[in-house]
Amino acid sequence: MSEAGHDQKQKGGGAYRVLARKYRPRDFSALIGQEPMVRTLTNAFASGRIAQAWMLTGVRGVGKTTTARILARALNYRTASIDHPTVDLSVPGEHCEAIMEGRHVDVIEMDAASHTGIDDIRDIIEQVRYAPVSARYKVYIIDEVHMLSTQAFNGLLKTLEEPPPHVKFIFATTEIRKVPITVLSRCQRFDLRRVDANLLTGHLKSIAGQEGVEVEDEALAMIARAAEGSVRDSLSILDQAIAHSSSKVTAETVRDMLGLADRTRVIDLFEHVMKGDVAAALQEFRAQYDVGADPATVLTDLAEFNHLVTRMRFVPSAAEDASLSEEERRRGLEFSRLLSVRVLSRTWQMLLKGIGEVQASNRPLAAGEMVLIRMAHAASLPTLDEALKTLEDPTPGPDDGPAPRGTPPSGEGGGARSVAQMRSTSNGGGSTAMRLVERQEVAEPVKIQAQPPRPESETGPAVRSLADIAALADANRDLAFKVQLKRSVRPVRIEPGRVEVALTEDAPKTLLGDLTNRLQNWTGRRWIVSLSREKGGATLSEEEAGRRQTAMSDARADPAVAAILEHFPGARIIDVRIPDAVETEMPAPDPAVEPETDEDDDTI
Repeated sequence: MSEAGHDQKQKGGGAYRVLARKYRPRDFSALIGQEPMVRTLTNAFASGRIAQAWMLTGVRGVGKTTTARILARALNYRTASIDHPTVDLSVPGEHCEAIMEGRHVDVIEMDAASHTGIDDIRDIIEQVRYAPVSARYKVYIIDEVHMLSTQAFNGLLKTLEEPPPHVKFIFATTEIRKVPITVLSRCQRFDLRRVDANLLTGHLKSIAGQEGVEVEDEALAMIARAAEGSVRDSLSILDQAIAHSSSKVTAETVRDMLGLADRTRVIDLFEHVMKGDVAAALQEFRAQYDVGADPATVLTDLAEFNHLVTRMRFVPSAAEDASLSEEERRRGLEFSRLLSVRVLSRTWQMLLKGIGEVQASNRPLAAGEMVLIRMAHAASLPTLDEALKTLEDPTPGPDDGPAPRGTPPSGEGGGARSVAQMRSTSNGGGSTAMRLVERQEVAEPVKIQAQPPRPESETGPAVRSLADIAALADANRDLAFKVQLKRSVRPVRIEPGRVEVALTEDAPKTLLGDLTNRLQNWTGRRWIVSLSREKGGATLSEEEAGRRQTAMSDARADPAVAAILEHFPGARIIDVRIPDAVETEMPAPDPAVEPETDEDDDTI
């Protein structure tokens, strides 16, 4: 039951009552999204275990003050047939109307923002000794209690711990961390949750129907998202949208009113960025800006859609959310199947950083464009596997000059294709392939730039990394030393004639001496090998394990492999080998680690 019934007489005249007050809940059944609290109070009242003080906390507009009044009404509920506290308030009692309107003599509401001192608390302490005038309990509702001074809190402690049996305290706050723990420990705490956008959309639709106002579903979804879980904010926005519209409230009306970007155009912008199409992304971003969209808001909407796609990847049922438009639902599921978690995670991090940059910039449009350029550029950057490969076999970097026009980007020509490109080819090439960061195959690197000349003092085999030392051990058939090197040595600094490393805890004590002797024997010159206090980088075994784990994860995510695993119960992936790739791209399994297999399992 809400206050709407009391406003029917106002339709013919009288002061207008905003929706947030008109549809304010008057009993627990009308509270939306707070079922855990209602369930706890119901059980407590039924068993007679009624607390002496409650602490209600939550963000603005979730119903803290309203809940406090309903609770005061439940404590003092009395009708001709019922004379005890109850949460069943379907029939109005003799004190209910005055309590809900904030004018009952025994229900004292105090705003701690304007009554912060010890003198205000002394008045309460003096008054609690007297019995209520007409109600069962004298109830003190203190809103924004965190704003009381330290002296006021201390003055309240004794009364709060041992109040008279006829007194109850209800506190409300948005800053629970500012309330002293000594006060919290004397209260029963309820955290009022943000209302889910799906539930909020249904609530707004019901109110629009009662008001006789036609509102598009997409407009309701936009209002619910903008409210961020606050019922009061959503009703205030709906009130404004009704006043802003001449008749029907449309999505276009709400978008213009709130300065939001078109969700469909945001999805188009997301697609341009994921394809690495900088020109199209900047053109779309500028077009949204020209029609009034705020650059920071556009990036925030991009981040929300990126999060939605990530959720849909793991929870496909998220697409059933009523607050989503059909376009968000359909294209979100499509992106969730094409984009990997690493791509989505990297995009999320870049957007979070970029939103802050745009908000702090005095040229938000330019700052927003630079964020989009970075994100689109990331679509052509190598994955971790490719980056590790370039350390072993350097290829020209992005700053070495542009590739000739028409040359396919790395990972798109020859034997290297992205997941989306491979899928497009298998479907007959009817749709344009999306460029993704994740690539299943890596092309043979083309060496365009010559290696820098070696110093005259450096003779023999070049040693610039641990991988070079491992290659020397392999060439000299010293496999035992190679295994120890890969497992126990962490690189810190490697220069001609000098190697600085860190060792793992299980490294042999003779490993540094062995490394010095072998380098001298294999290269024909003297080397200084020292132990560093720095942590050092990853061992070669750890790098290989990381690459192997990445390949295994990518293989599991591939639809074809997933279909095989589903078709053959008990089948497992134990190795990944990429055709047409360089031999060293996928490391062989560590000889000391045998793959786990079961005799009854099929393997891939």
